[in-house]
Amino acid sequence: MTTLWILLRLLHFVAVMALTGSAFYTALLAPARYRQALAATLHPLMLFSSWLALLSALVMLAAQNVLMSGDWHNLSDTTVWLAVLNTRFGAVWQWEIGFALGAVVAWQLTGRLRQQALLVFALLQLFCLAFTGHAAMHTGVSGLLQQSNHALHLITSSFWAGGLVPLLLLMQEARQIERRTDAIRTMMRFSRYGHLAVALALLTGLINSMLIAGWPLTWRDNFYIRLLLWKVILVALMVLVALFNRYWLVPRFRLAGSGTQQKFIRMTQLELLLACGVVGLVSVLATLSPA
Repeated sequence: MTTLWILLRLLHFVAVMALTGSAFYTALLAPARYRQALAATLHPLMLFSSWLALLSALVMLAAQNVLMSGDWHNLSDTTVWLAVLNTRFGAVWQWEIGFALGAVVAWQLTGRLRQQALLVFALLQLFCLAFTGHAAMHTGVSGLLQQSNHALHLITSSFWAGGLVPLLLLMQEARQIERRTDAIRTMMRFSRYGHLAVALALLTGLINSMLIAGWPLTWRDNFYIRLLLWKVILVALMVLVALFNRYWLVPRFRLAGSGTQQKFIRMTQLELLLACGVVGLVSVLATLSPA
């Protein structure tokens, strides 16, 4: 069940981050005249992410029932379900499921209103995630500050990592003459605000680590800390790839025959792979004690 829980967390995080990153493009980053066309391009990714977020959230609640009771037969026990729903996780997760359902229902809307609703419901899901796991280890003012910091971390990380797949699709859009200008403008906006998102993701991530595990110089050698250090390494590699793309490859896009754009796509795919590794480690870390 622990392995299933880790896998479910991974799927849920990936789904919500992908939906958030895509919705940022279609609701805010793309020029107004291009948003509908970009929404059509991202439609399969966003629809799949919406449903995956809802289904994974539902199965995670069922998995929590089994983890708490120790017996999968208790999935049919109303008393156990009520006990799970009355825990802190259960209370927060009911909202998580509700917002995931809201994102699915939002597909009944059309045009700009749909994209705005998808972004709002995706952000609300991230906000709920900030009240679970190690981020919920403190109460009172310190707990509220930790959870607010974690919420900002999730949002900025989703803007960054969740925006990578749409970025790859925009590279394809930029090859179409009629969409080239708008696609490039959208990518440049992502790059501009991405600087702030990356900086905030790194800062809030550092604060999260210190609030959970303490000052780095006092960290003890245990499995949690080793995985945390691997996460730091993967994030550092993501930053290096992002900087290489932005400041080495992008200025060389206009050089004929250089293959720079293809290199940019390959490096972005690498960055996306590293991001998946980070989310995977986060899913494992959530099941471990930092002590």
